[in-house]
Amino acid sequence: MHFVEAKGILSCSGGRYGMNLYRGCTHGCIYCDSRSRCYQFDHPFEEIEVKRNAPELLEQALRSKRSRCMIGTGSMSDPYMHCEQELGLTRRCLEIIRDQGFGVTVQTKSDRILRDLDLLEEINRRAKCVVQMTLTTWDDALCAVLEPGVCNTKRRVEVLRRLRERGIPTVVWMTPILPFLNDTEENVRAILDACAGAGVWGVIDFGMGMTLREGNREYFYGALDRNFPGLKERYIRRYGNAYELASPNAPRLRRLFEKICRENGMRSTPEACFAYLRELSEQYQQISLFD
Repeated sequence: MHFVEAKGILSCSGGRYGMNLYRGCTHGCIYCDSRSRCYQFDHPFEEIEVKRNAPELLEQALRSKRSRCMIGTGSMSDPYMHCEQELGLTRRCLEIIRDQGFGVTVQTKSDRILRDLDLLEEINRRAKCVVQMTLTTWDDALCAVLEPGVCNTKRRVEVLRRLRERGIPTVVWMTPILPFLNDTEENVRAILDACAGAGVWGVIDFGMGMTLREGNREYFYGALDRNFPGLKERYIRRYGNAYELASPNAPRLRRLFEKICRENGMRSTPEACFAYLRELSEQYQQISLFD
């Protein structure tokens, strides 16, 4: 872990404001796209870069905005990695978001988010809070290989239930679906049934597959060699150096996905979910300007 003074903290893409308080990750997920070379890491991925002045930068940025909006975090690095327990940067930024009257959406795989349940509930009461949780496999043994540094899927579902009990809406990323590993009807059904039981608002899927690019691909294939001998060669034969790797079972899994989501009232398109994550009602924004 090392500390830096960042020049800025908020980015805007497609009308969405986001922040990453850390660079790198200690969860060790074997499929993580953030390892890709295009992100130009100049330090080992597991050596976390901490933007120690992030709270000050965030407060300055929010004070300068003329209208309130949703602020997202967790798209590149999980805001509830192991170091957050000690450093508390995420909590400090949530306090600023609450005090400035903005909404927030947090993307994580970690049950450490429950530490900040009081803040998330308060933000949701004043504005809007949505928690996004990634779920990939219902099998505990496989989860320990794919995502070795984070709590298992069943624990994450328990977190989703706890959030829903406190009135905080949730969205699940059921991705990636890894060909020949978690791309089964049994796995998809188990995850979606758990989502329905936890009252999830929507589920995001990108075509029942995964992506691989330079940097990410080499790390993923090394993990396959260590844990699933011979599977890398099967990937290479079928996909070559493709960026998008759809499961051979994708059409059947997608039909099952849409059916279960429809039957349980869960939104099932990325467009619907992203629109919800961006939305902060105009009525709230107008009222907040005169707080």
